Amino acid sequence: MDKMLLSQYNPSSELIVEEHLLTKPKFPAYDIHTHMGKLLPGKGYQQMYKVADFAKIMEDLGIYHWNNLDGVWGKDLDDMIAHEKGFEDKITNFCWVDTESISDIDFASKAKANLKDAYAKGCRGIKMWKVITLGQKDASGKYIRTDDERLKPVYETAAELGMPILIHIADPYAFFKPITADNERIEELGVHPDWSFYKPELGLYGFEELMEMQDNMIRNNPDTTFIVAHFGSYAENLAHVAERLDAFPNMYVDTAARIAELGRQPYTARKFFLKYADRILFGTDAYPFECIYHTASYRFFETFDEYFPYEPTGKIPTQGRWRIYGIGLPDDVLKKIYFENAERLMHLK
Repeated sequence: MDKMLLSQYNPSSELIVEEHLLTKPKFPAYDIHTHMGKLLPGKGYQQMYKVADFAKIMEDLGIYHWNNLDGVWGKDLDDMIAHEKGFEDKITNFCWVDTESISDIDFASKAKANLKDAYAKGCRGIKMWKVITLGQKDASGKYIRTDDERLKPVYETAAELGMPILIHIADPYAFFKPITADNERIEELGVHPDWSFYKPELGLYGFEELMEMQDNMIRNNPDTTFIVAHFGSYAENLAHVAERLDAFPNMYVDTAARIAELGRQPYTARKFFLKYADRILFGTDAYPFECIYHTASYRFFETFDEYFPYEPTGKIPTQGRWRIYGIGLPDDVLKKIYFENAERLMHLK
């Protein structure tokens, strides 16, 4: 046969097993983690899609409410609110913190004022993104740490207002390793080389350092609720996440964009979901042009299906060349993950 590039190899499984192709969840779901603005759709998002069209997609997927993490602040927040007009009963906005101004003498007062203004306009949570630790620097030229004392007013204000902080601080462990033949995400990093954080010459924080500051941040702010995105930053190591949930009662995790990781360890994952059912929130990382993780999530949560793709059939998997298995959760656990935990944290009835 002719030579073939690895990127072209996409075998079809000949395995004959039961299949349950779910298009909706067993119970109406609250998606805690979506993007509707500048972060994923990008600037000019208002012209890219109509909220009514996105709402129809979500309705068809069984989603009755979702958090939009792209609220930003100030005029950007006003623009987002105007864009969503008429869908306030379906969407809860999260605002951002202007951490680029962390070295300013008035940072604390401005941050507090912005958060209170965002709350008055309907925001009920705060989004903090990995750009804080892996992109932004303070006036001294150092990358900003999330356990920096200068961020204490943000965490205190969040606790005062009852606004959970959904934080994305790290990416998959493989993104912090050299892009070599033994890196299991080498194809993904080849397509997105900017996702690699193995750049010693830049002085970026390593994965272990990020986990240390994540621990410090949660430990030092016990009155603040933290939802650590992407399954606590470490879906590859559920024992690590379990230790943190045991240690920090103010910590929760979401499932956004990590079904591929969880589904390849079904025995460990099922035990975890059963034990920590009150601390796990359903999230997908969906945005108006990409909602692929919903149906794979339903199948993962609700069935004992074996060796099925975590992305649409026929597509070469982007997060790793493996398939996943379902964990068949009982109804009481499904209800907690799909909507009860989110409604409790977001004070939504």
